Amino acid sequence: MAVESLQPHVAVLPSPGLGHLIPLLEFAKRLVLNHGVHVSFLVITTNEASAAKNNLLRSLPHGLDVVDLPPVDVSAVTSDDMPVVTRLHAIVEESLSKSLKSVLTELCNPNALVIDLFCTQAFEICSQLSIPTYSFVTTSVHFFAFITYLPTLDHEVQGEFVDLPEPIKIPGCPPVRPEDLLDQVRNRKIDEYKFFLLHVSRLPLAAGIFLNSWENLEFVPLKAIGEHSFYLQIPTPPINPIGPLIKQDEPLSASDEECLAWLDKQPPDSVLFAVPGSGGTLTAEQVTEMAWGLEQSKQRFIWVVRMPSDASASATFFNVGSDVNDPKAYLPEGFLQRTRAQGAGMVVPSWAPQVHILRHPSTGGFLSHCGWNSTLESICHGVPMIAWPLYAEQRMNAAMLTAEETGVAVKPETEPGKKVIGREEIERVVRLVMEGEEGKVMRRRVQELKESASRELGDGGSSSDSLASFIKKCKH
Repeated sequence: MAVESLQPHVAVLPSPGLGHLIPLLEFAKRLVLNHGVHVSFLVITTNEASAAKNNLLRSLPHGLDVVDLPPVDVSAVTSDDMPVVTRLHAIVEESLSKSLKSVLTELCNPNALVIDLFCTQAFEICSQLSIPTYSFVTTSVHFFAFITYLPTLDHEVQGEFVDLPEPIKIPGCPPVRPEDLLDQVRNRKIDEYKFFLLHVSRLPLAAGIFLNSWENLEFVPLKAIGEHSFYLQIPTPPINPIGPLIKQDEPLSASDEECLAWLDKQPPDSVLFAVPGSGGTLTAEQVTEMAWGLEQSKQRFIWVVRMPSDASASATFFNVGSDVNDPKAYLPEGFLQRTRAQGAGMVVPSWAPQVHILRHPSTGGFLSHCGWNSTLESICHGVPMIAWPLYAEQRMNAAMLTAEETGVAVKPETEPGKKVIGREEIERVVRLVMEGEEGKVMRRRVQELKESASRELGDGGSSSDSLASFIKKCKH
């Protein structure tokens, strides 16, 4: 029993949405499997279904306990027209204000609580219980530098950031073009901006910050946060780069097995995996152009399709994996039959086993929305990208991935005055990545980053050491 009592107990709390759940769950697994920590994984539940979330939380290692917080009635606290962050804020506020304190007390006050960016209500609750609270940043270090600077920007800039005549200079980091700013800061008059600013302005309250990245990928922003006078004077809490933490496995359905069996028959590096991310959808016109672009490229592909949505690029953020979806209803006539007959492509409705596909030797390119989890998965499996950002901070990620210093992605261009990317441009970038010289250079660069990621996570690597020092603090 004496040994058991020395085992640190850490609670982990992600906000809703797979992009937040996945990295915090991987973090929790690593604490349990590599460091012998007991983890209580707190899940904010609602009366809305998410099949993908339920799959993720099955068959977890011993020592990782899922604790469901009492469900929130979404219709009572949100409306259909609410933007993503306003909706997130309302659900999290309702859940944590009613149950977090009592749940942590029932868990006998864990040694630490680790939250993500949208659960900052926990800082006040945990200060009453004397529980040190850490923030896990589910995005890039560059983005973390930007949000750390945002309260200063808010104070110093009049008018809208998107109307600024030149890129926004972030202390010690590459500047951000106004057109690449995330949706949540594009209109300062609405509640979504105010809630976003509220959460980021609470970051200095954290006992420490976990960053899902590593030095070789983001040397410049990591150095800036550690040394630049701006971050030191805030003061920015101690930062711990512990990445890349990516999903290691996922349960396979019969249709997933079919997809992988098809992949087994293809030559190495020959298949493009195209997927708009766990919460993303395209417009009907863009789906049509994508279909023609893929077909005209004459490259093999696996394309994950979702019902087009002309309303919102993040239409499936909260209920991913739960949609009813018949591709015949919205893909160009004959497309499915032609690509199937030629053996050139596979169309998969709604959901595909991304980790297995990116890991597969036949996969040679990834058309990605550039969410941070997908970006890390692509790099860790050595797959170059076509950057297709849809919402949130994805445009900033795309700019970083296509920049010369990183050089692992290419971004298709929209013609002036057009809202969609045309089929010829899609064909061009697909060919470039899959068979062009530029694609070969990107493949070499992404391979180098893959190897450096592996070193950081291994024994004696800085990511591994960062986690070990956190656990040491928990024990004392």
